[in-house]
This record gives sequence, C-alpha cells and structure tokens, in this order.
Amino acid sequence: MTERFDCHHCEESLFGKKYILREESPYCVACFEALYASTCEECGKPIGCDCKDLSYKDRHWHEACFHCSRCQSSLVDKPFAAKEDQLLCTDCYSHEYSSKCQECRKTIMPGTRKMEYKGSSWHETCFICHRCQQPIGTKSFIPKDSQNFCVPCYEKQYALQCVQCKKPITTGGVTYREQPWHRECFVCTACKKPLSGQRFTSQDEFAYCLNCFCDLYAKKCAGCTNPISGLGGTKYISFEERQWHNDCFNCKKCSLSLVGRGFLTERDDILCPDCGKDI
Repeated sequence: MTERFDCHHCEESLFGKKYILREESPYCVACFEALYASTCEECGKPIGCDCKDLSYKDRHWHEACFHCSRCQSSLVDKPFAAKEDQLLCTDCYSHEYSSKCQECRKTIMPGTRKMEYKGSSWHETCFICHRCQQPIGTKSFIPKDSQNFCVPCYEKQYALQCVQCKKPITTGGVTYREQPWHRECFVCTACKKPLSGQRFTSQDEFAYCLNCFCDLYAKKCAGCTNPISGLGGTKYISFEERQWHNDCFNCKKCSLSLVGRGFLTERDDILCPDCGKDI
C-alpha cells in the first residue's frame, strides 16, 4: 500500500507538487497562501510564496511595493523612517520633518542624537558653550542673548560679584548702595543677622538692623530711656540737647501731653504751665 502525502487543508495529494511546511504540516501553495499569506500594505494583494515578504512592525510589503511614499524610491536594504504609518526615505523625511540645527543650520538626521531647548534643536556636537567651545552635553547651562554658556563661563563673563565674598551672584541677590550682594552676605554689621527682606538703616555706610542701630547710635528718650530711632516717620521732641518720644513728652506731675503746648522746666523735669505755677 502506497503511503499518502496530502495537503493538510484540502487533502489533495502533494506528490510531484510544490508544497510548504507549517508547524510540520504540509500545505499546497494555494491553501497556504489562502490561509497564511500576508497582505501587502501597498497594493492590498497577498504576498505569495514565490515573493519576498518585507515586514516592519507587523506590516508586510511585496519587495516591489516597499518604497518611499513621497518619491517612490525603493527602500529595500536602505535606511528609512516611519511617519503617520507612511514609510519615507531619509532624504524625504529630513526635508519634511527633521529639525534644523540651531548652530550649523544643517538637518538633524533621524536616529541622530540631538539636544533640544525651548523649541530649538542642536546636533549633540554643536551644542557647545559659546565662550569655551566645549560640548555642554547634559551639564547645566545658562542661555544669554541666543547663546548658551556653561555655568563657569557664564559666571566669568556675566555674573556680578558679591561685594562681601567676591564670588559670582548667579541667582537672586541684593543691591545696596548700587553694589551687588548675595542675600546671605548682606547682614547686619553688628549682629550678623540677614537683612534681606528686613527693615534696616545705615551709619557711616554700614548697614545695621534696627535693633543694633538703636542700641549703638539712637538717642535715648529722656522720659522712658528707650532709644528714639527716628525711622519710619517716628516723631520726637528735642529740647536743649534732650529728646523725647511724642508719647513721652508729658507733664511730670499731671501727665498732660505737652506736644504743641507751652511748658516749663524744673531741673530735669518738664511741667505744664498750671503745674509750674506751684513751683
């Protein structure tokens, strides 16, 4: 008895015929193409067993159909790019979609490493410090007038130097007497507490917090003996080299306010006219 050798699907004899094995089962060409042949993305026809099947991301093409969707040039054995389900040769892709390098103005080809910042692109080798010409890569940089600088070069060329420590001021800073200071360097001359954001005054061009200024320089009130700062519109009375807070300029006996009134003196005391009559 002769052993049979039939198509796994239609069961027709395969003796003397071309066949294809799939999962160890034989199929005639017609059945295999009907069951398993891929459909070409370009022409929509099956890719037969006698044709070369080119695939990309689960999509298939005949060899003759595998071409650029713009210029129609063959992409077989050539680099290509995909855009919105279309295949493009590198020239067409670059012309329509690739960005231009901000430095050399040449196209940044697909697959090439590039640097991007605020909508602009550079070749990795073109993204360099304007001053030292060294690649910036992934290091910190500072843009200035459409040019990029590594941090050390920017500090050397543009950053102000703190009057106190002589180091560059890269962020923030305080201006006092038209000179730049780091916030942490701008402190009270006496107690060294930071003055940035605080009320302060100066004496002999040195800055002081209000407490230190009052302790060191402010005159004392003849009434309460506390300092009279004179800052922020503080009102005070001055008489014969003595000073009083407005609220302290009162009659020694009856405590009547003498601001804007006539008064008499008895040694170091001040008296209203009525109390002065009893002297």
